[in-house]
Amino acid sequence: MSNQSGSSTAAEPDQPTAVAVEETAPVDEAVAAPEGTGRATFAPGAVVLALVAVGWLAAMLWSTRAAIHSAAAGVTAISLSAYALPGVISAALVAGAAVALAVTNPLARRTERATLRFLAAVGAGLLVGLAAAVALNLTYADNATTNTIAGTTAAAAIIGGAVAGARNARVVGAIATAALAALIFVVAFSRARDPLSDLFGAGDTQESVLSAAKWVSRTESLLAGLLAGLVAFGYLTWSRRRARRDPAAPQPRWPAYLLAGAGPGLLLLLTEVIIRIGGRTLLDLAAALSDADEVAQTALGTSRVDNGIWVLFVGALTTLIAFGRTLGPAAGPDEDEPAEGAR
Repeated sequence: MSNQSGSSTAAEPDQPTAVAVEETAPVDEAVAAPEGTGRATFAPGAVVLALVAVGWLAAMLWSTRAAIHSAAAGVTAISLSAYALPGVISAALVAGAAVALAVTNPLARRTERATLRFLAAVGAGLLVGLAAAVALNLTYADNATTNTIAGTTAAAAIIGGAVAGARNARVVGAIATAALAALIFVVAFSRARDPLSDLFGAGDTQESVLSAAKWVSRTESLLAGLLAGLVAFGYLTWSRRRARRDPAAPQPRWPAYLLAGAGPGLLLLLTEVIIRIGGRTLLDLAAALSDADEVAQTALGTSRVDNGIWVLFVGALTTLIAFGRTLGPAAGPDEDEPAEGAR
């Protein structure tokens, strides 16, 4: 009897322990899922983002066409085309990524095959690029300048689609949304450049004009990076709340916020790389018009690179600060002991 009672008494503590392990295993998997899960995510609001991005690309193409057709001579058209090329390329890059996200979202919910999603994303970017190139050839004058813009725009859209083929679509969605917001802000900010130039001391001398232009450009980059970081943080926070319905879905952590904040600046730098490779012919033609045009093209290229770097660092810093403010204080050892004793 004593052996039986002793064995039953010894077995009793083991049973709750086994139950506790079984009950906590799913919780541990759910916590570990954000770190090592291979499950693909989907970007919320991708359809709306795609519509806005395609509309912005169409607006950039239309404004560029209007500016070129209003030019009196061919040399002026070349200069205006080179000036408008960065806006068209950046819009095509974001549009390709946004449309690719909208296309691959249904695939992310049905299959985890990364290769299939990547091919679908590249195909979506290719369709955007072909549509933009056809629209350019149909509405612009048929010359070497138009062909350069069309080919570079198509390449940018395909690259944007390839970027959207990444497994973490929510981060790509945050980057595309923030980049689109920054691009729209830059165009709207152009109305404030002249008043700010006067505010920063632009006078009759060339030195004062250049100094004021430099400060205006830095102000624009600072505000664009701040806006991009806030938009990226807001998008990831919104997508995280929507994903709470699915505990197995990976949750974004600070590296994702850092990449999302820096992403718009990276896209701007990638735009510059595409322009200098695909649009090299157009830039050389514009720079060869005169010595002043050569200096202007060099200054514009340097300004675009500086702007991308500013947006990159300011956007990344903004998202990290915003994410850090959402974190609560870490639990100390005094707070953990009562909880363990209660168990």
